[in-house]
Amino acid sequence: MNEVDIVLAFMSKDFLLETDTAKKLYHTYAKDMPIIDYHCHLSAKEIAENKQFSSLTEVWLGDDHYKWRALRANGVPEEYVTGEKSDKEKFLKWAETVPNLIGNPLYHWTHLELQRCFGIKDVLTPETAEKIWEECNQELQTDRLTAKEIIKQFQVKALCTTDDPVDSLEYHKQLKEDQSFDVKVLPTFRPDGALNIDKNTFIDWIKELERVSGISINCLADFKSALEERLNYFHEVGCRLSDHGLDSSFYKDFTGSEVESIFERALANEQISGEEVIQYKTTVMIYLGQLYAKKGWAMQLHIGGLRNTNTRMIEKLGPNTGYDSMADFTYAQELARLLDELEKTDSLPKTVLYCLNPRDNYMVATLAGNFQSEVPGKVQFGTAWWFNDQRDGMEDQIKTLANVGVLSNFVGMLTDSRSLLSYTRHEYFRRILCNVIGKWVENGEYPADIERLGNIVKDISYRNIESYLAFGFEEEKEL
Repeated sequence: MNEVDIVLAFMSKDFLLETDTAKKLYHTYAKDMPIIDYHCHLSAKEIAENKQFSSLTEVWLGDDHYKWRALRANGVPEEYVTGEKSDKEKFLKWAETVPNLIGNPLYHWTHLELQRCFGIKDVLTPETAEKIWEECNQELQTDRLTAKEIIKQFQVKALCTTDDPVDSLEYHKQLKEDQSFDVKVLPTFRPDGALNIDKNTFIDWIKELERVSGISINCLADFKSALEERLNYFHEVGCRLSDHGLDSSFYKDFTGSEVESIFERALANEQISGEEVIQYKTTVMIYLGQLYAKKGWAMQLHIGGLRNTNTRMIEKLGPNTGYDSMADFTYAQELARLLDELEKTDSLPKTVLYCLNPRDNYMVATLAGNFQSEVPGKVQFGTAWWFNDQRDGMEDQIKTLANVGVLSNFVGMLTDSRSLLSYTRHEYFRRILCNVIGKWVENGEYPADIERLGNIVKDISYRNIESYLAFGFEEEKEL
């Protein structure tokens, strides 16, 4: 291959597609499927207000701790990452960093975002940075790249933000009434505040829950009533799933009287033990799971984050700034018991299980298989999450699920992102999915029944999650 061929091959239309079958599946079946982004951290306020971004740095580097970690690992001073340097200076540091990211998914994501969002096929380097900066900023001043237009550009049918139960959801309601914007922007019930009884923020959160629910909370029964009131409110606004971050032990046997005492002592600002914290969390998780099942919601469990590890930087910048990593605690028994406790009373909701440490892939995938029902893929082994949403991680998750479950029922990809430009990750996933399946076919491991294979790819790309969450986009049934 000569130098010209190498240049043309970079991020071409057949990027990541290594076989003819993979190319056929992606270009004919996966490429143009709509998106349901069922877990993200986008701002409903920015969408409702149709935010127009002031610069490429704001839309691209702001709040993106993936990029922040790469900048720091490349020796970039913090003032160019989250500090006071100008937007252009921060972008130029990113342009210096990108050429060093060989093998990192950020290299692919960066150029997918430049190509798909801005139509720029130049490779980002210090030499091309000035030109790319100017071209992108000019595009951002047009109506084509406002918050709503970016979402529509990627054929997003629905997206689910991540929301505290005490949130007013005012922007979700505003979007629901916006006849000019036909994308569903739905809340997700994320009750971290309800579970974090050991945090110094717990009592203040309870007071806010009292205020928004209109229920005075003096005992555990009051607390449960207030949570149910908020869950009903979220349901009315369109919420159909919850999310939980489980970063440490979360199941331990309890009695009702024990947890009543734990909760009342916490309200009195008295100290509770580590064992009591777990007993309390167990109680709340079981109660919420029962409510989710009653409402027909799906429950997402994100397991295994080791968060806020750098004390000095967390004190300076706060959480969610790029100082988290994979945990390594064992939880197979606890997860099995939580799911089984809900299953005993036929109150296990549809559940998506995500593990951050890939060593747990087979444990989680096989455990999901213990709790299936007449709903296809009721308990899901969720997509490769966070540090794993790169080529190796996605392939490993896909193959693990295929080996011990039913890959065809998989609900597919999500962005888990704070950036509107991250919708290219769905394309990244779809290319990887088609490539894995294409290799199986061309190795003689599955018949070359393109129509059947195409339907499997369409299902995983879009139709399974649409059915799983019962969004009912009738016009998409024939896709």
